[in-house]
Amino acid sequence: MNRRILLGLTTAIAILPLSAFAQDKLPVVASFSILGDMVAEVGGERVTVTTLVGPDGDAHVYEPTPADAQTVAAAQVVFVNGLGFEGWLDRLIEASEYKGTIAVATEGVTALKMAEEGHDHAEGEEHDHAEEAGHDHGGTDPHAWQSIGNARIYVSNIAQALIAADPEGEAIYSANATAYLAELSAVDAEIQAAIASLPEARRSVVTSHDAFGYFAAAYGMTFHAPEGQSTEAEPSAADVAALITQMKAEAIPAVFVENITDSRLLEQITSETGAKIGGTLFSDALSGPDGPAGTYIAMMRHNVATLTAALKE
Repeated sequence: MNRRILLGLTTAIAILPLSAFAQDKLPVVASFSILGDMVAEVGGERVTVTTLVGPDGDAHVYEPTPADAQTVAAAQVVFVNGLGFEGWLDRLIEASEYKGTIAVATEGVTALKMAEEGHDHAEGEEHDHAEEAGHDHGGTDPHAWQSIGNARIYVSNIAQALIAADPEGEAIYSANATAYLAELSAVDAEIQAAIASLPEARRSVVTSHDAFGYFAAAYGMTFHAPEGQSTEAEPSAADVAALITQMKAEAIPAVFVENITDSRLLEQITSETGAKIGGTLFSDALSGPDGPAGTYIAMMRHNVATLTAALKE
């Protein structure tokens, strides 16, 4: 080929926009790591997902940065949990001057109310419903992802938001969501079977904070926690004493540390009750990609395996 022609082609290629070679990916933001993983599963290769609160991060006490505001401002869709989980979100949106779509993943979820005292969630327990998903109604439990039935609602909401933002990708988003929902159904059946294998007397545990109410309701367990729904809440000495008395009375066999909380309080409780530390559960955040809970599905499998291993003994 003539050198002059080759040089001309090279120059033309250099100045073509990137979109001439590949579809630009849709920039989206997810508020925390569990939601970010779900968005990535549905979005696949058509999206670039930026997660604000990363692995092992505590979204209850997160402090947004100026870089977060820039990230949000550049997004086409911002995915949030809602139910009052991201208390810092409104001021971040205001600071970023974001005018795009805010997709609330819990839209359509039947929300649970937190108990005012005792911080317990038990199988079959009656709860009031939140008035409307996506808004803070005081004692509403925001940890809806702990039930895979609710995770299916998250996936549907995510797919709808991505299709609205990128209609050309509808077939891909729908196919990804369908495949992901099938995988979630399989994991749901695994969890049901694993918990059903436990004697009923060994389905009561203690965790750091009250993040497992939806898990309890869906799978037939009882969770007690010295902290309430938010890790910002400091349990009183009376609360801790009452929990220790209850653990002794009910012979609760194990307590579980969470990846986002300080384990020292639970270590105190175990020393006074004789219960053992059953392992680490992932409640509000995934592990890093090389950890045991690098995805939502891996997290759910890890949690149920950790619970059943400790409670079968």
